[in-house]
Amino acid sequence: MEDNKTDESSDQRLMCNPEMPERHKGGLITMPFIIANESFEKVASYGLVPNTILYLIRYYHVGVAKGTNILFFWQAATNFTPILGAFVADSYLGRFLTIGLGSISSLVGMIILWLTAMVPQSKPPPCDIMIQRCRSPTTGQMTLLFSSFVLISIGAGGVRPCSLAFGADQLDQRDNPKNERVLERFFGWYYASAAISVLIALTGIVYIQDQFGYRVGFGLPAILMLISALVFFLASPLYIKQMASKSLLTGFVQVIVVAYKNRNLAFPLPNSTGSYHHKRDSNIVEPTDNLRFLNKACIIRNPEQDVAPDGSASNPWSLCTVDQVEELKALVKVLPLWSTGIVMSINLSQNTFPVLQASSMDRHLTKKFQIPAGSYGMFNIISCVMGWEWAISYMHCHGSFSHRRERKTKGGNSRWISEQPSSSLKMSAMWLVPQFCLNGFAEAFTAIGQTELFYSELPKSMSSIAAALFGLGLAVANLLASVVVSIIDGITSKGGKDSWVSSNINRGRIDNYYWVLAILSFINLFYYLLCAWAYGPTGRQATKVKVLPGR
Repeated sequence: MEDNKTDESSDQRLMCNPEMPERHKGGLITMPFIIANESFEKVASYGLVPNTILYLIRYYHVGVAKGTNILFFWQAATNFTPILGAFVADSYLGRFLTIGLGSISSLVGMIILWLTAMVPQSKPPPCDIMIQRCRSPTTGQMTLLFSSFVLISIGAGGVRPCSLAFGADQLDQRDNPKNERVLERFFGWYYASAAISVLIALTGIVYIQDQFGYRVGFGLPAILMLISALVFFLASPLYIKQMASKSLLTGFVQVIVVAYKNRNLAFPLPNSTGSYHHKRDSNIVEPTDNLRFLNKACIIRNPEQDVAPDGSASNPWSLCTVDQVEELKALVKVLPLWSTGIVMSINLSQNTFPVLQASSMDRHLTKKFQIPAGSYGMFNIISCVMGWEWAISYMHCHGSFSHRRERKTKGGNSRWISEQPSSSLKMSAMWLVPQFCLNGFAEAFTAIGQTELFYSELPKSMSSIAAALFGLGLAVANLLASVVVSIIDGITSKGGKDSWVSSNINRGRIDNYYWVLAILSFINLFYYLLCAWAYGPTGRQATKVKVLPGR
């Protein structure tokens, strides 16, 4: 009888709280599926990028400047969509559904890109060698190509910002403090798998494209993306699927609107109890003093009219919570430091010219084997991984890496390239390796430093946004890089002169182009030091948030 009563009470608790079974889900068993999903996505998508400039030049008959701008826009979209995906995941769909839809979008995009290589009518006909004339692609052909790029970018926006946070969701630290150490392991596995995936993409996928052509080289990433989606959905019953609780973007807009409405409202007296609206389950009762004008968004003017019986705001467009205000403040505060990584990211986005240089230099390791031109980016990844290891070791030994001052480095780049694209210089392409290594170290230090800063300074409810901010900086950098290339091409080609970024790079002055980037990086270093000084100390101890007694 007692056993029956126990079972009945258990059933009643489950009926009253249907979310209780979720406690038996998640854990380490879900980690391989989550990591595999993004790993396969990275191998597939990153493997497409290096040789795409050659694909555009050879099969779509575009010039170097135009092809470079196309890739800049594609990379910008790929780096910008994660911030949208983070907002959608945190505010509307939840992370599971966002990752799933992103995987499907990437798969469809890669299938379309593979079809452009398989179907001859999807590309302009080959150039007529006799009359040295190449037909330009039609609007429909370019639309088909661009649609594949767009879908792949949308897919990356769904997968990349959510995987890390979705993996963290599977470990409930409140129920088991030991999971905090497990979470650190997961982060380590995540970054290691990401590096290995990109390395495989830049070596294996690019080599297959060089040796077997684009029909096989574009088909394999589509197959890998199919595996990525299947692996993720296969473990669906095992996941903890936390739904979005509120719209962060709407909350930010509400704070701005209400603060403007209350701009003439006087601030409450110090230590006045109940003057600011806060959630009942929140321990923050008063906002901080920084960006003080936003505090007017959470001032209670008339408690009987502004606050509902359940403690919520009667009209969210007339009264916000302290938490909403502090979330927006946290985001605004990190933006100057975030902006310091843009110029360095412009340097990191220079993928086109090194590939073109390497394609006409001596890339042989042995008489029969040569490194594909698009694979030289692996030296960037190798040095980046070394930088990650150093940075992670530093964090374990000396605390937060966000206090470090990252130096923006840019390796010098030679402009040695053959007059004829089909010929090869005797100079070894290994001379290009130092610039990749310097960029890799710079990327590692900045990426880890900024990401750790965003995670530590932004509230937990904005974890997906914290993960996507660095990618947003890359997106802005891609757009600015396109602007820089267009301006330099327009200015230096006046009067019929060869542009610095001419299709024939040897007649251009790519060395001067890199000097421009070096000068921008030098200026950016001082801008970073100024922003770091203005930001001040990091961490929750630097804030003066008043909390409820006993909390």
